[in-house]
Amino acid sequence: MKIKYFIGAFLMAILGAAIALFAYTKIDKGNQVMLVKDSSGVDVSDARAWLTSWAVQQQPGQVDFTYAAEQTVHGVVHVMTKSTVGYSASNPIMEFFYGPRYGQQPRERTVQGYGSGVISSADGYIITNNHVIDEAQEVEVKLNDNRVMTAEIIGRDPNTDLALLKVDATNLPFVRYGDSDALKLGEWVLAVGNPFNLTSTVTAGIVSAKGRNLEILEGDYRIESFIQTDAALNMGNSGGALVNTKGLLVGITSAIYSPNGAYAGNSFAIPVSIVKKVIDDLKEFGEVQRAFIGVTINEVSSEKARELKLNDMKGVLIVTVNEGGAAESAGLKPDDVILKVGDADVTTVTELQEHVGRYRPGDRITVTYVRNGKQNTASLVLKNISGTTAVVTRDTSPALVFGARLEALGASDRKNFNIDYGVKVTEVGEGRLSDLGIRKGVIILSVNGQRVKNADDVREATSDERNLTSIEGIQTNGTFFSYSLRN
Repeated sequence: MKIKYFIGAFLMAILGAAIALFAYTKIDKGNQVMLVKDSSGVDVSDARAWLTSWAVQQQPGQVDFTYAAEQTVHGVVHVMTKSTVGYSASNPIMEFFYGPRYGQQPRERTVQGYGSGVISSADGYIITNNHVIDEAQEVEVKLNDNRVMTAEIIGRDPNTDLALLKVDATNLPFVRYGDSDALKLGEWVLAVGNPFNLTSTVTAGIVSAKGRNLEILEGDYRIESFIQTDAALNMGNSGGALVNTKGLLVGITSAIYSPNGAYAGNSFAIPVSIVKKVIDDLKEFGEVQRAFIGVTINEVSSEKARELKLNDMKGVLIVTVNEGGAAESAGLKPDDVILKVGDADVTTVTELQEHVGRYRPGDRITVTYVRNGKQNTASLVLKNISGTTAVVTRDTSPALVFGARLEALGASDRKNFNIDYGVKVTEVGEGRLSDLGIRKGVIILSVNGQRVKNADDVREATSDERNLTSIEGIQTNGTFFSYSLRN
């Protein structure tokens, strides 16, 4: 058996060498390497390296990562951030004479952070995680050739934990997009990033699972469909590249799942199917064009499957249909079970959210669903959060009020503060709330005496931002605040 295996491996090696020699003779004639294309249609500038790697990987049990690493490592950057945060310092003398209120003196300090980023185009666009640059006032990137450049934040999307940066440069090495849908469980992948401020680190692992929902992102419109791998990730890897053995980007590394905060065998990446759509939107509009079916959904339980006389528990259950939404216009009803979006099967809520998240408002999709035991199809025109198909920009975003971005509370905030209403400040720009000292992370409970649950409630309570007389809420340290104002 060993002799048979040896002979097979030897013959495969000879075949690989012959192919590589043939390619060298035909392609590298005169030391001028021509561009060739691999099976994915991607140009490969070094034919010999690719063919040698291919020949090695044809041998049983052999995997070579050198080609993928060489194609990727120069397209991953080190992201460095600076921000100024406020805090209170205790002054016991002032507190003794004037009371606790005057014993707290405001102070500021500079906080530095770091992470990774992936160059997505030769003209300097860089993908990273939103949490890497969150609250940053200065962002710099260090390239693999040690050049340091100032980066501009083009846009950010907390709902997917993605952000887009831009540096003033040309002819940069970049990582090409791959296909995360084609990933298979057990397939080898590489993670490239900058853990612990160490540059250009490559680790390898396999795809352990797809479509993981960890409930770590905030916001009612979050999309979580992580690729799980066992490639080692640590602090600083966030925003780096997850690539396949061809060196193509299949995900943006984002999180680890660990009891102690260090790598413990599970790491997670945002699939490139989501990344590409979000980044294209941020580049073109500065804001994600988020599309909605106009329903609330849930998994199909065994009880619901029996009640609806379903043959199995596949699909996603429609719980309610929003008035005026895309689903209502297409005739979908509660208790319909969605099986497909286009040609893609959906078996979980996460999968449905991921597939719909690839479209923009105004796009038309076909949904396959089950009603009364019969399979049907419906054509839907997706809409934005305002119920229209109009393009949303940063200036026209419905979540922007008094210069601040307001979002409905996530499950974690409702649980932590034991509240069922309020809006969270996720970004503060120039405007009335900034003038009042409202910071990111503050939860606004009521405005002008009216409880609020979303940005529209705040806008309505203030007569479209014309009247602000009072505001109450919870500060980032958990304490309650209340302001009475004069217009």
